[in-house]
This record gives sequence, C-alpha cells and structure tokens, in this order.
Amino acid sequence: MSKFIVAGITQLETIVKVKEIPIKYVPYTGERDTIYVSAGGDAFNESLALKWLGNDVEFMTVVGEKEDLSIFNPPDREVTLSTKYALPIIKETPMEVHLYDARRKSQCFEDLKDIRDAKYNMLLVDPLVPECDMMVLSNVNFCRPFIERAIDYKKKLAVKIHSFKREKEIYNEDFLKNADILYFNDNSIEEDPYDFVKEMAEKYDPEIILLGQGEHGVVIYDKNKDFTAHYDPVRSGQIVNTAGAGNALFACFLHYYLKTQDSKVAIHKALLFAANKIGYMGTSNGFMTEEQLEHWDQLIWNPRNSM
Repeated sequence: MSKFIVAGITQLETIVKVKEIPIKYVPYTGERDTIYVSAGGDAFNESLALKWLGNDVEFMTVVGEKEDLSIFNPPDREVTLSTKYALPIIKETPMEVHLYDARRKSQCFEDLKDIRDAKYNMLLVDPLVPECDMMVLSNVNFCRPFIERAIDYKKKLAVKIHSFKREKEIYNEDFLKNADILYFNDNSIEEDPYDFVKEMAEKYDPEIILLGQGEHGVVIYDKNKDFTAHYDPVRSGQIVNTAGAGNALFACFLHYYLKTQDSKVAIHKALLFAANKIGYMGTSNGFMTEEQLEHWDQLIWNPRNSM
C-alpha cells in the first residue's frame, strides 16, 4: 500500500446518452436510462481509483460552500472516500455535462465556477506531506502551492494536465517543469503524438509522460528506460461510457509504478483497469481492487496460471 496526496478539481457531472453527435434539434426527447448524475472530476476519480486499489489516500479539493458532501459517498458504493479535506470555500461546485453516443463520440460542457480564485489551506497539507509517497495534482490554481511542498520534501509529483492548449502552456509551466510524471489527453492536441511527447520530454525533462488517446490507446515515454511506445487499448467487454477512462488509467499506472518501478508493467495493468472501467456508467464507477485486477490479468494474459 502506498500513501498518496491527491489534490485538484472535483465536479458534479451529468452524463447524457444521445443518439448521435452532432445533435440534431428535436424539441423533446424522452428516453429511459440515458441521464446519469454523480460526483466526478480528476481529483475525485483518481482518489477513488487509488483507494479501490488499496492505497491510503488524502483527497484534497474545493467545493461549493453549500455542497452536500454525501454525494461523494453514495450508500451503494463499497469504497468510502474521506471528505475531511474537501473544503467548501467556493460559491458553487464546478459542473460538467458530458454528451456521448454509441460511436464513442463525445462532447463536454464544463463550468469551473469560481475555482480559479480558490486558495487551499496549506496548514492542513503540511503535516501530511512527510509521510506520503506521491503527490498527484490537477493543473488548477489552488494546487500550485503543493508543488513547493513536493520539492521541499523530495516527493514524487504526478500531474494530470487538464485540457492542454498551446496558448496556455505558459500558465502550466510550473506544473510541467516540476512533475516527475505527466499525463496529457490528446483531445486538444493536434500535433503528431510522438512529436508532441518528444518535445515535452526535451523541454521539461520528466521521468514519465503518458499521452492518452482514447479508443486508440496510449503513448508512453520513459526517460530511465529510454523508450517511447504506443500501446493499444485492452478490449475486455462491453463499452458503456468512456468518460473518466483517462483518470482511471492514470491512477492505476501510478499505483503500479510506485509498487514495481516498472513502467511497462504499470501501463499493462492500467490499460486493463481502464478497459473494465468503461463498462460502467459514470466517471467514478467500474473500478477494481488490486486482487480483482490481478485475477483478470491472469485470465486474459496467462490462462494456464489461472486454472
């Protein structure tokens, strides 16, 4: 078991299944089991995934001043995530509406409310840093002071860059320059994936880069092993909804990378973990325990060993 501090964005998410994207105008549509509302967001989903995998997780985020924190722990979920450090210091909790269709096309509408003005109480963080193994951050303003703590205590720092855009790269430089592990999603990246990863590696010198490519898998760069490779996604069952797959992959990779110090083992496990997750509705559902993941790993890749 590893100890993680996870800090970043938490959202209230509405996921809507539509017939096709782009959406054709219809005055009214009534379909059963097509709208799903839950908590989500980078920090929440990563924290929950890491907790499912058996880790000790300190979940640090900001929510609306009147938010009912029980939404983070629905009664039918087996794993509970502490909301002790979910601070109600902004006017409203950020929200996202995620539309998707059967072809895996999606469209998101995000409203971060006043989160950019939030300032996290670092007095709550400081006593926890010495004992943590890794700090996992979203690239949001209130997470910037966490970088200094990671540096001061020589802690591994992993950052998920939310919606990378060239025109905003300067805004992300303190995250990019100091992260040991970087995760990007290619949704907003128009460049050749290998060229992009090579440039980020040369410019910011991280230990690991992950570039999520949705249905096309992931590109991984490992500085210490001196390799860059593409991995196809694992296809293990029915695809229900792909929202949150990147968070699942990132969290599982971090879990196994800390455990094994082997990026190839970690990405192999993470792809299977993410493949299971997309068989469920909602960004915070479909996570496996380490025992369940290892069981499916044996069944899929080493059937003789599972007999």
